[in-house]
Amino acid sequence: MAMTYKTPGVYVEEISKLPPSVAQVETAIPAFIGYTKNSNYKGITLAAKPKRIKSLADFVEIFGAASPAMIHTGSDDGIKIKKENGEFKLNSALADPFLSLNYRMYYSLQLYFGNGGGPCYIVSCGAYKDDKNSAFSDDEMTTAMTNALKALKKEDEPTMILFTDAVSISEPAKYYGLCTIALQQCADLMDRVVIVDLLHLDPADVDQKAEDIAFLDLGMDLTGFRSGIGINSLSYGAAYYPWLRTSLDYFIDESAIKILPLGTDIPADTVLRKNPAEGKTTPSDDDARKSLYHAQSSIYAMIKKEISKFQVISPPSPAIAGVYAMVDSTRGVWKAPANVSLNYVKEPAFKIDDEDQRDMNVTATGKSVNAIRTFTGKGVLVWGARTLAGNDNEWRYISVRRFYNMVEESVKKATEPFVFEPNDANTWVKVRAMIENFLILQWRQGALMGAKPEEAFFVHVGLGETMTALDILEGRMIIEIGMAVVRPAEFIILRFSHKMAVS
Repeated sequence: MAMTYKTPGVYVEEISKLPPSVAQVETAIPAFIGYTKNSNYKGITLAAKPKRIKSLADFVEIFGAASPAMIHTGSDDGIKIKKENGEFKLNSALADPFLSLNYRMYYSLQLYFGNGGGPCYIVSCGAYKDDKNSAFSDDEMTTAMTNALKALKKEDEPTMILFTDAVSISEPAKYYGLCTIALQQCADLMDRVVIVDLLHLDPADVDQKAEDIAFLDLGMDLTGFRSGIGINSLSYGAAYYPWLRTSLDYFIDESAIKILPLGTDIPADTVLRKNPAEGKTTPSDDDARKSLYHAQSSIYAMIKKEISKFQVISPPSPAIAGVYAMVDSTRGVWKAPANVSLNYVKEPAFKIDDEDQRDMNVTATGKSVNAIRTFTGKGVLVWGARTLAGNDNEWRYISVRRFYNMVEESVKKATEPFVFEPNDANTWVKVRAMIENFLILQWRQGALMGAKPEEAFFVHVGLGETMTALDILEGRMIIEIGMAVVRPAEFIILRFSHKMAVS
């Protein structure tokens, strides 16, 4: 209502003519769900409390470091060595820590930040069970991660969901059931997607030799995955295969690695390295006696060399989340996150060729699995960009799904100020102009197809156009938005033929 003027003078009125703008929401904010070293921070519990971090240093400060990897020979509690021809050697091969690794959050974040990741959320399921990497039961993990998902649902910013430790669940039905719950959350909120890791390791089928870790047959993997993931909300998820052999070293607590006595060369109760007692800068005589590093440095160097041969084997989802973030920042969320190399990755744990990828990419069930492959002279590349709804013409590609998520969330937030505004032509014009301006920017960046804006999108709102008189009486303002989002050139076909001579 205009002001009633009573005193003579000059008055200034500012009249708004320009529509408000749509601010693009963040598109690559993953939420990592798993176990952490710390269960509380500054007296406040961390379990099922999503917390935003910006770096690996933030994570270590709040949630603690990695769970120490177990290094031993076979079933022994320590490392045995022997002396041959005057040289010290391992009595038997060390067991790969991968075989007993249950907590992967720290390594997952290393891969994520190393592949271009930025701010993210950590949803802790609680502290590690103990310092020996012992696993929780399937029911305990499922309950803790379900509670973490419920807590995450209340956070507005995350756009991706990843499980770092759920792959330790031994029963596939429970693991994939957890994935379906996450998919349903994404469908309900319409602002996030799930990056799914395939369960493909069976402890009974794993060769105990560190240099030859056996993986299940690819076909068996896909069958179990497609049966377990169901058919609901598939466009909100993407799966990647296989796991990755990285260049990341395991976190080792040298003071916990026992060296079994060998005659009189190594005293009893020796550990790989014992740090000086608190407050000291040099080890005491007792510290030095029980520290292989100080007592027998040559043996220490030999064992460290053997340990360094083991490097982390990780599910692909953390690296993929980093790729999403990197592609979003350098190109845009509309660009397919594929044909991109992975950092800190030496090779896929299972090599895939064209024949293997056929059924992964295009299958009768539509549950596509994106391959990670090695190409000569190029390195390890992400070689797929499909959602789990691989046969759906609307939501086949993860870039299309994530672009729609971004636009829907951005426009939703921008239109909130119009709630309870008059539902008349003046408001409709402002809303239409606001959304059109935002989509024109997306079109100019290359996200939408078409030579002209009107070919790339439409925005409809108004009586007789999207609303009836009854809609207006009942307080509904209906806006229809259509977009021609760019899609990846997944299959490039070159056609050659002989040309007949004409002269």
